[in-house]
Amino acid sequence: QVQLVESGGGLVQPGGSLRLSCAASGFNLGWFAMSWFRQAPGKEHRLVERELVATVSPGGTFTHYADSVKGRFTIFRDDSKSMVYLQMDSLNADDTALYYCQASKTQTYWGQGTLVIVSS
Repeated sequence: QVQLVESGGGLVQPGGSLRLSCAASGFNLGWFAMSWFRQAPGKEHRLVERELVATVSPGGTFTHYADSVKGRFTIFRDDSKSMVYLQMDSLNADDTALYYCQASKTQTYWGQGTLVIVSS
């Protein structure tokens, strides 16, 4: 069964850091582009409103970031462990969201999300 499971979310103060993890199973992660998306809590069903945060190509050669997170977030992958990560630094309230892991090739797979709340 194809599965993506996110973890690492939680409550963090403004200026703090979190590292999100995405564990993949049921497919060859190394063949897929991997991305992190985010969406306002309560709108999980509105796929069109999910915001692309970061993408890393197969092999990790290329990365892309949303302007809003560039310089603060880093996406990286460890294909030997079937894992993808999102390191988030200098968090602010606007980063509060459900964060989703996505694997994309000829098909697209989604995790169920992990909640990040940035609040003092």
